Amino acid sequence: MPPLSLRSRLLRGLTAGTAVASLAAGLAACGGDSDASTHPDSAADGTVTVGAVSNGAAKETELKVSEVKSISAKLPASVAKSGKLVIGVGALPSGSAPLTYVGDDQKTLTGSEPDFGRLVAAVLGLEPELKNFTWENLFVGVDSGKVNLAVSNVTDTEERKKKYEFASYRQDNLAFEVAKASKWKFDGDYKGLAGKTVAVGAGTNQEKVLLEWKAKLEKEGKKLTVKHFQESNSTYLALSSGRIDAYFGPNPSLSYHTTRVAKTPNPTRIAGTYSGAGASLQGLIAATAKKDSGLAEPVADAINHLIKNGQYAKWLAAWNLSNEAVAKSEVNPPGLPTDNS
Repeated sequence: MPPLSLRSRLLRGLTAGTAVASLAAGLAACGGDSDASTHPDSAADGTVTVGAVSNGAAKETELKVSEVKSISAKLPASVAKSGKLVIGVGALPSGSAPLTYVGDDQKTLTGSEPDFGRLVAAVLGLEPELKNFTWENLFVGVDSGKVNLAVSNVTDTEERKKKYEFASYRQDNLAFEVAKASKWKFDGDYKGLAGKTVAVGAGTNQEKVLLEWKAKLEKEGKKLTVKHFQESNSTYLALSSGRIDAYFGPNPSLSYHTTRVAKTPNPTRIAGTYSGAGASLQGLIAATAKKDSGLAEPVADAINHLIKNGQYAKWLAAWNLSNEAVAKSEVNPPGLPTDNS
């Protein structure tokens, strides 16, 4: 794995946050990589079906996306000639809903990330080919040329820019999940946590952030109680019973959970988000290609086309991730500093 502990901590947080889901059942066993089955999209008429076979995790949405010749003309010759965009995700062995997992047909790779890769491929006039890897081997795949583009919740970092080029497409956010009946909101100021009891996963980036806030509040004579639970079922039981006020974790997994419990006796909501990179920088998730491959620019142009034409917003809304929208895709925007670990 790349020597950046932030991403690994976020990944562990996502795993903990989605342990209640059974959607990942049936994902291929652990290994180097796995070809994904054909997704029920990429139709000849340019229709991309977002949220297909998602087992209710997304609102199935058909989007018409046509090739934009002025953008596809910028593709590297080798990619254009191949006629396909090989998209890598790092979801082996168990997947991570709603980002990437096997759908309810028990064979199709679905999730917000594969769907986004398919939308980008459509703008570029390329056939999407999904390949599933372990997290470590995803980067090996990009390095070796086996993968053109990694679309797998990869955080833009200055360290990674030594080997890769980026096209940003989502904010990298943490979130507070609370009972739907709760009146509390997080506005970005840690002082609003005074007197609260918050659960967080041990060893995660969000725990590091929360403990820093706890220390600040203690210096101000205020109390923040931090709780740890061994698994997410216990966390959500504590939330529904009122033993904790909030759960602090990666926004995608918490937003996903809110959709799963929306019609249950214990619905929840997102009370606010916070940049995974901290107060001074908005963390960004980016499509990742090999440095100097020439892919980042046309991919960013494709993303901006999707933003301008509304398909981007519909993709986010389908997966309940509208609170991670970016106004514009950028090529190699400022990333997480190398000293943030």
